[in-house]
Amino acid sequence: MRPSLVGLSLAAVVAAGGGGYWIGLGQPALADLAAALPFASGMPPVVGSATSQPLRTGGMTEPARPGAAKDARVAYYRDPDGKPLYSAVPTKTADGRDFVPVAVGDDRDGQGASAAVAGATASTTAAPPAGERNVIYYRNPMGLPDTSPVPKKDSMGMDYIPVYDGPEEEDGIVTISPGRLQRTGVRSQIVSRQPIGRPLRVPGVVKIDERAVTIVTTRADAFVEEVSDVTTGSAVRKGQPLVRLYSPEMAAAGAQFVIELKSGGAARSGGAGLKLRNLGVPEEAITEMEQTGKVPPSMTWTAPRDGLVLERSAVAGMMTEAGDVLFRLADVSSVWIVADVPEREIGSVRLGSVARSTFRGLSGRTFEGRVGLVYPQVSPETRTVKVRIEVANPDGLLLPDMYADVAIESGAGAAVVAVPNDAILDTGSRQVVILDRGEGRFEPRPVEIGARGTDMTEVVKGVDAGDRVVTGANFLIDAESNIKAALSALGPGKDGPAPTAEARP
Repeated sequence: MRPSLVGLSLAAVVAAGGGGYWIGLGQPALADLAAALPFASGMPPVVGSATSQPLRTGGMTEPARPGAAKDARVAYYRDPDGKPLYSAVPTKTADGRDFVPVAVGDDRDGQGASAAVAGATASTTAAPPAGERNVIYYRNPMGLPDTSPVPKKDSMGMDYIPVYDGPEEEDGIVTISPGRLQRTGVRSQIVSRQPIGRPLRVPGVVKIDERAVTIVTTRADAFVEEVSDVTTGSAVRKGQPLVRLYSPEMAAAGAQFVIELKSGGAARSGGAGLKLRNLGVPEEAITEMEQTGKVPPSMTWTAPRDGLVLERSAVAGMMTEAGDVLFRLADVSSVWIVADVPEREIGSVRLGSVARSTFRGLSGRTFEGRVGLVYPQVSPETRTVKVRIEVANPDGLLLPDMYADVAIESGAGAAVVAVPNDAILDTGSRQVVILDRGEGRFEPRPVEIGARGTDMTEVVKGVDAGDRVVTGANFLIDAESNIKAALSALGPGKDGPAPTAEARP
């Protein structure tokens, strides 16, 4: 063992002496010599010129020593602004300024030399086999504006993302690895055609259907002999007796009708029968006169329909003139809800639109109806337009003049191209959706939007039914596409330096 150690020591002394003699003769530098020595094969190559010009004094070669002048060879080139960007060859910044050369010995921390050497090594690698794409450079996985010509990791241990050349690197296409897709929670949905609707919430008031109101009156002067036990607010049925009247004019017409019957004439179609019908005598009274041949002293008026008594004017013993209202009835099985829609929203209300109404006094109940009429005038005081909604009221729970909270479905009635609201990225000046092209490829697409609904938004231009749009984490992909556009200037063929390695502190 001891003779072997002695031999190795002698070999090292001889090599050191020979190296000093070699330098004294002005031959290749020590770094070149060290690369040729068998025990120095692990030393890193020096990027720059192949030879050096050692300093000479008076025709004699001055050996290198600490404190002497720096080696004139260029180790690498760095960014003139001090940014952590390096290159193994002369290059320029984006604004046309030259990178600053760094001589051998001036690289104090060695990071710039390491990055430049890595770039030089990467530039000399063989081209990939035919059919494979070339990696132009690697970009930061978090979107920071730094690139590398060789694979590397960021401070968190994440791999830099390769950027490829070739036709598959389409403009505007963002490619995301499957792992990142899973971590970011990207979701997509197929675009379809469907109606767009959103609730327009407005106040309303219950009103009686004007077509369901009926009055009970006479067409001749009469005396009220008896009034049924019904009052305002009472519910009545069709055919229910309301009031019994005596009218001299009706009695005279009845007597003439009986005489015609007894003489064998066509009483109903004759003059007397026609007169009774013109006076509004009930059919029941005419039938009674046909059967008995007598004129009744008084006649009973009945309810013409089911409904509520809105007004009672008849009083027993009073005299009523022709046309006086004795009772006013209304059928409330169907009512109107008159809603006040703001003037700016009236364009989105359509006839037949579904409207749902709730009432504070009827908690938990929702009444559905449809828009039957949009009134053709604007209230000058409130700047609203009245909209009439027809609602079924079989239980009679909706009372006239009740307040209602109305939600009217508005928007386009026909099926349109629609995407989920979450798919729209709206910056105020533009609207964008992210198309899912499959295999981790995404394309930001500007769109023109139309009506907005509760869950869906109409797309007038930009996408078609059958396209797949991103509905979750789309803002991350949009940020990715913006970063890609910003970094595209750093790639080969653009104005500016080629991608270079970045050293991290």
